[in-house]
Amino acid sequence: MLIATAAGCAIGPTSPVHAGSPASGIQPPGTEARFVRLYFASPTGTRAVSRPTDRPLSPQQALDLLLEGPTPAEHQRGLISQVPPMSGQLTATTADGAVDIFVPQKVSTGDLDVTAVSQIACTAAHANVPGSTSPTQIDIRIHENNIRSQTPWTVRCGPNGNVTPVITGS
Repeated sequence: MLIATAAGCAIGPTSPVHAGSPASGIQPPGTEARFVRLYFASPTGTRAVSRPTDRPLSPQQALDLLLEGPTPAEHQRGLISQVPPMSGQLTATTADGAVDIFVPQKVSTGDLDVTAVSQIACTAAHANVPGSTSPTQIDIRIHENNIRSQTPWTVRCGPNGNVTPVITGS
């Protein structure tokens, strides 16, 4: 009875099936590839893309790449940027495991929709931030109109690429 049950499972014999080229992506020891994570907008929300780099990039370097926009291949996948043009004017500095981002005076933060803020903050949080442990725990302090003395508003990048405000103690 047991033999009849096992034989009746309806799995027929198969031959090898060609499924493409062998797996790749694992680097040999000593040739570790580095990547920077940039965030772009898509029809389904904010999406991360990884681009190879020759070294870890600072938040400023990552934001400079973000401001260049998606590559043609990324654009073909439906990715765009909601960040307005401000090349050379969006600046970032790091201190105490946090990132201070200074938005140029010509761009009001009211002009930045939540997707643009998510793109900027998450790109900065996933760059090489000295003293940080997790991108989701890095405070991103956004200063409007490039004013360093003003009280910034603070956000963090969530695990899904969207920002949430950091509520400070009352």
